[in-house]
Amino acid sequence: MVVASNYWRLVRLDATGRRKVEEIVSAKTFFQTEFSVLLSQAEIDDRKIQTHLLHLLRESPKSALAETCLRCFISQKIAQICIQLEAKFGNKHGFTRGDLFSFVLDEVSPKQSKTNYRSLATEILETFDCQKGNFNSWIARLVKHHRELNAFLLQHGVYLVSDWAILNDTTSRQLQRIFTEFYHLTSGEIQQFTLLLETYHAIYRQDRLRLRKSGKNAGQCLPPSKAQIEEMISYIRVKYGIDLSSEKLMNQVREMANKLREYRIYIRGGMAKTQSLYTVENCILESPSQDNSQEEEEVEFLTAYRTAFLNCLDKSLESAISDRLNRSSRPKNHSSQQFIFGIHLFHCEQLSMSEIAGLIGLEYQYQVSRLLKLKEFRADVRQRMLKCLHNCVLQQATAYTDPDLLPQLEQKIEVALDEQITQLINQAEAESSNPNRREQSLFAARLCHYLKQVLQR
Repeated sequence: MVVASNYWRLVRLDATGRRKVEEIVSAKTFFQTEFSVLLSQAEIDDRKIQTHLLHLLRESPKSALAETCLRCFISQKIAQICIQLEAKFGNKHGFTRGDLFSFVLDEVSPKQSKTNYRSLATEILETFDCQKGNFNSWIARLVKHHRELNAFLLQHGVYLVSDWAILNDTTSRQLQRIFTEFYHLTSGEIQQFTLLLETYHAIYRQDRLRLRKSGKNAGQCLPPSKAQIEEMISYIRVKYGIDLSSEKLMNQVREMANKLREYRIYIRGGMAKTQSLYTVENCILESPSQDNSQEEEEVEFLTAYRTAFLNCLDKSLESAISDRLNRSSRPKNHSSQQFIFGIHLFHCEQLSMSEIAGLIGLEYQYQVSRLLKLKEFRADVRQRMLKCLHNCVLQQATAYTDPDLLPQLEQKIEVALDEQITQLINQAEAESSNPNRREQSLFAARLCHYLKQVLQR
């Protein structure tokens, strides 16, 4: 059902970062006039309205008003997706809709000029092809594939890909390597999961490939149907002589997918349950008993730690950049602007040093390298972050252990934190040296989030 006001009420963030809904009077008047006949009908849907607005956007003198209506709708949809993500994952993984808004709800008021950055709404409008897809689905796709949002969610242990899609694009060789090197499973366990994955591919993935070959859209990877589950059971029985109930089969399939999900979160810079992270917890939460209350304490501490990790990274990036700019005798001189734009182009637009040179008024690649001093910058952020996180963790630790024991634990905590932060910096360094960058490290994602705010000022 159409909610007409979605097309003239713009959802954005105000100067304090709070969600604000702004009614655009010109858009409201235009919309109610343009769609007066359509809105009088008993049943209409958004697709008819969106198709007409998109046509006006590209073909009509009314394009500016049509664009405003579409941007309002996009902002409403983005906010709705963030609220849904909070409802599904927020409580368990320690984030709110406000945390998510800051990444993707980046539209500005039409009264303000839009310079120096490209909002998500702009990207959605420029890339949508009405001949190939659904507008609502395209908005959801670009929101859920937003690099900074995904880096944040990964850091909180959320990976926005379904179990079924993960299993679809994991090969048997990859599974064997991951379960051997990352999980250290026995050869028997690895063989069992390998057979299960091969069965899944033989039934589920082949069905999707057949749909694509017939020219049909396979759509999202939904859970296996009852018929597909029965086929998998039969396949395992005939080929491997193993009898499984549907319940046991699906339990094993989900276990396999969960392990692969946790591994993907880890290699993308998220906080999976690795030994190095739990070193911090274990040295604080040591106890001879292993009851439910201790499990709750561990989850509570881990959630607080993840939040502190991100907060300290943000603060360290901001202060390191601020200090870099303040070293000049004139903070607003040309070299300061070159630094801001240069580091933005390198990390956020993923341009090479030679490409950046011409865009910021320099002649040679080495001049850009000398200006940015990325290795020095990362080292500066590392030291600031270690100090910030060390203080936060020690403060949190007072709630979980005897204060008299803290001096003994401080060195252990520092070693564990140093390992975590070193891993973060190493990922950023590896990304910087890779000319064919595809995914953003957490370091780069948070840096770009801050730089976007700077460039909007």
